[in-house]
Amino acid sequence: MVDIDVFARQSPCSDPGRYSARLAEVPDDLASLCAAARNVIAHYRAELPDLPEERRPEIDSRWLEVVLDLDQQRHPVGLDQPRATADKVAGCCRDHSLMVVGALRQRGVPARNRIGFASYFERGWAADHVVVELWHEGRWVRADPELGDGHPFDVHDLPTGRDAPFETAAEAWLGGRAGDRDLDRYGVHGVPGLSGPDFVQTYVVFEIAHRFGQEMLLWDGWGATEEPLDPEETDELARLLVRADAGDGGAEDELAARFHEDARLHPGDRVVSYSPYGYPPRTVELARPRR
Repeated sequence: MVDIDVFARQSPCSDPGRYSARLAEVPDDLASLCAAARNVIAHYRAELPDLPEERRPEIDSRWLEVVLDLDQQRHPVGLDQPRATADKVAGCCRDHSLMVVGALRQRGVPARNRIGFASYFERGWAADHVVVELWHEGRWVRADPELGDGHPFDVHDLPTGRDAPFETAAEAWLGGRAGDRDLDRYGVHGVPGLSGPDFVQTYVVFEIAHRFGQEMLLWDGWGATEEPLDPEETDELARLLVRADAGDGGAEDELAARFHEDARLHPGDRVVSYSPYGYPPRTVELARPRR
C-alpha cells in the first residue's frame, strides 16, 4: 500500500532549496499559497504574450529553486509582496502548481500535481492544464492556483466526477475511448498538433510522471511521449489512475510499480525539450543544477 506521506516529500523539482525560509514566510492557508504563486509567476501566453526574446528561457526554469532565484533577483522581498505583471517570472500552470505543491510539502502536507483538462477557460474547449492535489481531512482535494475569485465553483476544492470543470488526462482518455468525449476539442487551442486523441494519450503519461514526483515541463519528451504506447496499454494505465483516485490501494501500488519499472514511463537522466516558441529541440540533463 502506497504511504500517503510519500507525497509530502520534496521532489527535485518542487524543492525550494535555499529559498525554503522565504517560502515558509507565506501564510499556511491554501488561498495564501495560491495567491503567492500567482504573485510570483505569470503565464507566458495569457499574461506575458510580448515577452522579450531574451527572457523566453524563463519558461524552462523547471526547478522551483530556479524560479524563486529569478524572482528574488528582481524582488528581494516576501513572496506575497506585490509584483508588476511584467516583472513576474514567466511560466505556466505547471509552475503555479509546482510552487504550491512545494510549499505544501514543506509544511508536511502530502501534495502532487495533477495533469488534465479544464473546461473553464474557453467555452466549448477543454484546455490542457495542471492543478494541485493535496491530502486534507482524509481525502484528496484539488485546487487551481491560477484562479482567483468569481467562479461558480470552489477553486480550492474543485468538483470531481462526471462533467467536473477539471478532468484528469486519464478520465478524458477513457471518455474518448468510450465515445463520450470529442477529444479533438482537448488540448492547446489554436495550435496545430497539440490537441486530439494523440495529445490526450501523451498527457496520460505526463499524469503518471507528475503523480510520482517527476514534474516534467509540458513540452518535455521521453520514452512513451516520443513513441506512444498502444491504445490498449494506455487504457490499462488510465484505468489504474482512475481506480487509484477512487481509493483503490492495489491500483495505486500497481501504478507506482509500473512507473518505476517501465523505462518508457519515467524520464531517465535526460529529456528532449520542445520549445513552445519554436526553437530547435534540445536535450536537457535532469540533474538538479548546483547553485
